[in-house]
Amino acid sequence: MNQMFCFQCQETAQNTGCTIRGVCGKRPETAHLMDQLIHQLKLLAMTRTPDSRLGLFIIQSLFMTITNANFDNSRLQAQLKKAEELTGKTDIQLSENILDCKDPNLRSLRELLCYGLKGIAAYADHAAMLGKEDPAIYEFVFSALKAMAQSTSVQEMKTMVLQCGAIAVRTMALLDKANTEAFGNPEITTVNISAGNRPGILVSGHDLLDLKELLEQSRDAGIDIYTHSEMLPAHAYPELKKYTHLHGNYGNAWHRQNQEFASFNGPILMTTNCIIPVQDSYRNRIFTTGMAGYPGVPHIPDRIDGKPKDFSAIIEMAKTCPPPAAIEKGEITIGFAHEQVFSLADQIVQAVQSGAIKRFVVMAGCDGRQNVRDYYTRTAKQLPPDTIILTAGCAKYRYNKLNLGTINGIPRVLDAGQCNDCYSLAVIALKLKETFALDDVNQLPLSFDIAWYEQKAVAVLLALLSLGFKNIRLGPTLPAFLSPEVAQTLIDTFGLKGIKTPEEDVADMMAGR
Repeated sequence: MNQMFCFQCQETAQNTGCTIRGVCGKRPETAHLMDQLIHQLKLLAMTRTPDSRLGLFIIQSLFMTITNANFDNSRLQAQLKKAEELTGKTDIQLSENILDCKDPNLRSLRELLCYGLKGIAAYADHAAMLGKEDPAIYEFVFSALKAMAQSTSVQEMKTMVLQCGAIAVRTMALLDKANTEAFGNPEITTVNISAGNRPGILVSGHDLLDLKELLEQSRDAGIDIYTHSEMLPAHAYPELKKYTHLHGNYGNAWHRQNQEFASFNGPILMTTNCIIPVQDSYRNRIFTTGMAGYPGVPHIPDRIDGKPKDFSAIIEMAKTCPPPAAIEKGEITIGFAHEQVFSLADQIVQAVQSGAIKRFVVMAGCDGRQNVRDYYTRTAKQLPPDTIILTAGCAKYRYNKLNLGTINGIPRVLDAGQCNDCYSLAVIALKLKETFALDDVNQLPLSFDIAWYEQKAVAVLLALLSLGFKNIRLGPTLPAFLSPEVAQTLIDTFGLKGIKTPEEDVADMMAGR
């Protein structure tokens, strides 16, 4: 008998499912607690009417179950207990085991919907922390949880999955508005990737408000603040880059934590997911906050009555630590979100019309540990010099430090930001469609070569499909939770395809295939 079963991420064992222990490091008891929490959220959705309090509770609970977000059983147990209290007594009986659903297509669609909801939940939580909530998002999450629990119809689940894509678009638009109203529109910015000579704090995850509050509280502390992985885009926001002690970005994508957190020397703040099993080399100087958690790691509590979080403990620790060890030198350029790209519209249109730009390739999404992900580096290198790479998410670390040059002064890698900023890339594409007076966005000289890892990427994929984008390449593997028939439906309806070799895919993309 399986000790656990989980196939929600791209690195799931043998691309079928983790049954002994998660590749991510998740233990069976943690997996069971997450399964129980999802089960309880379904019951809660079936027995209560959504309101802002319950809606926020449910999305934060879903967020806790995303890959590499929370490994702390005590916090999961506390969340489960609260969910049970909110539900109250009920005679409704539901299965807790994914594999209890014997129809592989129904099971596949239920899980596709569930993982899309988890991605939506992460983005909705970030927006809520900035004061932006949308009742329609909460209402959909409730209805989707109920459908997952009750529906025996494949067609109904297909409909819910398509609706999930539309709600993902709505959620990412809400977060985009929340970020830009709070921190300003991203600007083209050159970011230092070298280490300084003062003690520092390394901030990883995705939460920009946590970073802002930390910057404010540490402005006179004699220390520097560095971003890591998905926090890199913070440097492009006017309200964050104004802090002179926001020194630069240290390191690469999330899966390099073991080496980079050790060499940083100072304290690390994990604001959301992408924490991996904590190593002894930095165990005594890592903190979590928000929905992130790890057993034995100090957790900085949530805000109370609208007051900022208290980051004094991590700031005081930083003052006692040596500066980070240098791991690289140089600079990278970021800040190509939709408003900044719109300001370059005339240059871009002229470059396309003159033939200087032949094609745009969206290489956004997630990075991961597998060696096969070198495909994205090799693909970036092999793309002809008349192509522009549009990127967002930590997948960028496979190629954002390559010297790929410019086209008429336009960098060949345009980095829009975090994974949620794939929305920005979609907005840019839709604007180009309008500019070139095309009937269909798929008529643009635009190809998608997306890397995925976890559930936010599932939400982004469903959002892109909802917006009408077709012929998306997805790698390094298609999701294990897609049954053959559901995968074929996505292939037939939307042209979804897996990756091949860089040589084959570059040739096909340049030919518009």
